[in-house]
Amino acid sequence: MRLARAAVAEFLGTALLLAAVVGSGIMGERLAGGNTAIALLANSLATGGALVCLIAVFAPISGAHLNPAVSLADALRGGLSWRETPVYIGAQIAGAIVGVAAANVMFGLPLFFASHHVRSGGAQWFSEFLATFGLLAIIWGCARHRPAIVPFTVAAYIVAAYWFTSSTSFANPAVTIARSLTDTFSGIRPDDVAGFVAAQLLGALAATALFAWLAPQSGEASHDLA
Repeated sequence: MRLARAAVAEFLGTALLLAAVVGSGIMGERLAGGNTAIALLANSLATGGALVCLIAVFAPISGAHLNPAVSLADALRGGLSWRETPVYIGAQIAGAIVGVAAANVMFGLPLFFASHHVRSGGAQWFSEFLATFGLLAIIWGCARHRPAIVPFTVAAYIVAAYWFTSSTSFANPAVTIARSLTDTFSGIRPDDVAGFVAAQLLGALAATALFAWLAPQSGEASHDLA
């Protein structure tokens, strides 16, 4: 029963996150009058605000990973069992896809339509590596000793990373997959998904390995990760 509740929490939390990411991207672009900087500002602030709320709500139930990279990192450090990990990841990917569909429908667009937004090349992949490395560093650095601030530190980091990375910081394989299904401001071309996901997983693994040495710990519960 606990795993079922956790799966529903991960599904719903990731769906709402993607609705916020994609929906705010559409709204920002429509209202910005062609000013991409204003659209990105709206998109980043809405994403950060949603993250604070979603992590605070779902962390006590599932840990509010909302991200396969976070779930894999948690499993590697013993906080999430390998039996539970596929359930988490499946719920996150399914939730992300539903969230994109919800955003598209809210703005009168097709349920799904493939993105043509090209995001490829070494600079973009390195950006995703760094964005995900930083996200996991924030989580590992705060989760054990200052868990109450994790919703705020994660959200603040993602808002910042929208601006300091050339990729606008997807930092999440489920988000990346789902955003290929919307040809809007926040979309990514399906052909570019694999490169992003590979870079994200490498970034998560690098941060997890580093913090296993910097801050060794064992037996973490997944709810401590946020």
